[in-house]
Amino acid sequence: MTVFPKHRFVIWFLFVAGNLATAADPSNWPRWRGADDNGSIEGGSYPVKWSTDDALWKAPLPGKGCSTPVIWNRTLFLTAAVKGRDAVLAFDWSGRQLWQAVLGAENPGKHRNGSGSNASPTTDGQGIFVYFKSGTLAALELDGTVRWRTDLVERFGPAKLFWDHGTSPVLTTDDVIMARMHNGESWVAAFDKQTGAIRWKVARNYETPTEGDHGYATPMLIKHRGNDALLVWGAQHLTIHHPKDGKLLWSCGDFNPASNALWPSIATPVIAGDIAVIAYGRNDRGKPRLHGIRLGVQGAAADSPRIWKRTDAGTFVPTPIEYQGRVYLVGDRGQVKCIDPVTGKIVWSGSFPKNRAAFYASPLIAGGNLYAPREDGVVFVASIANQFELLAENDMQDRVIASPVPALNRLFIRGEQHLFCIAAE
Repeated sequence: MTVFPKHRFVIWFLFVAGNLATAADPSNWPRWRGADDNGSIEGGSYPVKWSTDDALWKAPLPGKGCSTPVIWNRTLFLTAAVKGRDAVLAFDWSGRQLWQAVLGAENPGKHRNGSGSNASPTTDGQGIFVYFKSGTLAALELDGTVRWRTDLVERFGPAKLFWDHGTSPVLTTDDVIMARMHNGESWVAAFDKQTGAIRWKVARNYETPTEGDHGYATPMLIKHRGNDALLVWGAQHLTIHHPKDGKLLWSCGDFNPASNALWPSIATPVIAGDIAVIAYGRNDRGKPRLHGIRLGVQGAAADSPRIWKRTDAGTFVPTPIEYQGRVYLVGDRGQVKCIDPVTGKIVWSGSFPKNRAAFYASPLIAGGNLYAPREDGVVFVASIANQFELLAENDMQDRVIASPVPALNRLFIRGEQHLFCIAAE
């Protein structure tokens, strides 16, 4: 681990001040999809049209990583490879690197848009929690000191996934949660945030067609009957678990009744009220599926948790957004749809310009506008006030797989080679 001495006071101050901040603070984006796990933020004035020359700052990155940065009290944390090793980096509000903590040997990605640092960090303001394809799960202090680390591949065997790992860690009050869903023993497990000791580990195995048991989605902390619970999507099942022991509380299946092969779970669910919207199927191959599931409902077919289903809308890789009671999809080839999550009806449709490049990053809504990066580095901005209206195409001149991050009217975009900060004029 490297700490730059001239910034030690700054790091100490941020650590102390960070303890007073909250996840809901508009300066914080504590996990991949934001404080509310919905990929959106209310209010603010965010940039619409820019060039890389207009960037407030641009910081070089030491190696490839597809993870989305997180922000706590005006400090950015992200993961990347450093000379063939997994690492966590911290940047201050002006783009200066504060520190980097180097962990174990990297297991690089095999997909053109993959890396050994696909999983995004998460923070509770007390520590930073990271996972890498190598199997390293670690907790760090806000100054970069490694609190603990463990190797899940060494402990539980390799993840047998066709593509690179994508599931990010999730935090409860006391634990960091990891899920492994693959062609093998699948499970959800909790590790003590302070010590790394395993609290519980429960099997999560379902028989599926080929690749149907491969899961890249991230679990979510939700409310179930008034209490904290874990929502897990993968292996063609949506399940709810007790966060203290992993006990299965609720389950919903039947997401692939035709037993289609090669349907992994990639997009993470999005929650609108008590409805989970699940994008499944193979939208990239013209076979989309979109399900509206009322969480917690049990009973016969007449009282099914599945309140609607569409076969003409969906997304394969990008996770949808919930914003002001509606759900927004950006498809793999740039199709855009606004969905009423209660009825499943399409409110309006639009599309970004056609191109050979696809959309891998999950989109963002900030300042009332939709931000959608394409893999070639073009970040589209569209108005979604009443219908779809394309506002701008911004070429970052750097491949973009991570999701954009908003905070205090600044937009942070993690490219393959640089971290950009764009501010409104």
